[in-house]
Amino acid sequence: MMSGSQNISSVKSVSDISNAEDLAQFGYGQELRRELGPFASFASGFSFVSILSTIFELFATGYGFGGPLFFWTWPIVFIGQFSTALCFAELAASYPVAGAVYQWSRRLSNDSIGWFAGWFMLIGYIMSVAAIAIAMQSVLPSVWSGFQIIGGDTAVGSPTGAANAVILGTATIFICSLISSLGVRATATATAIGVYCEIIGLFILLVVLFTHTSRGPSVVMGGGVPAPTFWSFLSSTLMAAYVMYGFDSAAELSEETNNPRRTTPKAIIQCLLVSFFGGALMVMAALMAAPSLTDGNLAKDGVSYVLASVTSGFAGHILFAMVAISILSATLAIQNAAARVMFSMARDNRLPLSSFLTRVSARTATPWIATLAVTVMAISLLWVSYGDPAIFSALCSVTTVTIYFAYLLVTLPMLILRIKGINPVSGGMEYFYLGRRKGLFINIVSVVIGIILLVNVAWPRLSVFDPGNTHWYLHYFPIIFMFFGSISGFIVYWYKHKQNG
Repeated sequence: MMSGSQNISSVKSVSDISNAEDLAQFGYGQELRRELGPFASFASGFSFVSILSTIFELFATGYGFGGPLFFWTWPIVFIGQFSTALCFAELAASYPVAGAVYQWSRRLSNDSIGWFAGWFMLIGYIMSVAAIAIAMQSVLPSVWSGFQIIGGDTAVGSPTGAANAVILGTATIFICSLISSLGVRATATATAIGVYCEIIGLFILLVVLFTHTSRGPSVVMGGGVPAPTFWSFLSSTLMAAYVMYGFDSAAELSEETNNPRRTTPKAIIQCLLVSFFGGALMVMAALMAAPSLTDGNLAKDGVSYVLASVTSGFAGHILFAMVAISILSATLAIQNAAARVMFSMARDNRLPLSSFLTRVSARTATPWIATLAVTVMAISLLWVSYGDPAIFSALCSVTTVTIYFAYLLVTLPMLILRIKGINPVSGGMEYFYLGRRKGLFINIVSVVIGIILLVNVAWPRLSVFDPGNTHWYLHYFPIIFMFFGSISGFIVYWYKHKQNG
């Protein structure tokens, strides 16, 4: 087992060598095909965050707890996540390898910590595929009533809406798998189309909402609605926390990106910045255009309620259709990120059936078995929760907890190295480097806010995880899940460690 400093010092300068030779420094051959440029790299991260789809899905959660003041949770969460993104940008310049968080963590600390970072990242990604796919229920029935296959209430929080969400989510994941089977270029094209639709849709949405306002921008200071309690305000941060992660997915495609040391760091930063400003405008516009702040509809249907109130007919259908395309693009981006983590860990023989999971298609040069495995697991998660609306909030919460925990298994070892006076990114300083003092400060902010966010999203709240008080275990679902996730992880790790000798 190698120490962090030994891993770091072994990386050479790569200013004059090819991508394949660069990858060989880390002990890997070029199996995946490099066909992605700067925009495709940006698109993979931006599609994962997908502010248009995730805010549509989760706005009601934030408003329900915090009222108009929940707007301020957006910049608070951004400060922590942007500091993490800057740390990740440094690492992407130094370690341009698939399975980014897993690879970074094990090289900054040791193989054991790195394995658990990869394990929880993989779990979080697979659950994210399921969680984002069910967002189709928030938009498709508004595009055409025929998408409500199971009649009744279309709201995800209702039994019929929850059941229909599983069907639409399954179809979405299946379509994404078909696109992935065509190769990374087809995937990049589909993701790019999704990004264009999301940006255009966001622009149109902002124009529509800002031209149909019922109140001024001062609404973000409370809008006359009673201020939430401190604990309710903390609960309202869950919306921003659920949305602003996944920017690291651009790094998952490093082995399929041309000049990744220069391209990927920019993509990570750009996708989060665009997401932050676009999302802040979207939240503000929805608050300003809502017909009422107190009739309960904002806390029930969120942005969908506002859009349906200010538009009608063809224009509204077009906007909902663009949101649906962005959800499809987000599902595709997350599915591909999950497959790369699984492929990367299996390539190091760290997972059961590793030799099977590392198979790469001779035709498309993509890890098709890993992609298939992610597809089957994500769809299985959906059907376990069939018809139970309480499961959906639990899915979102657990997804965020697992990924935030994995992030800390990167940023915390990175901070420890900095405190010891060891440069954690000596292999890519000519591409992206924060400097010693600035890097230390940003790393501290990332770890401190990261821990606060992790505790906040995992804290057992009946009103968040089981508002209907239907299942006792949902109240403590994130903690229970992390416990069993850790136990199962220890078993798999012990088995593979023993097997590898």
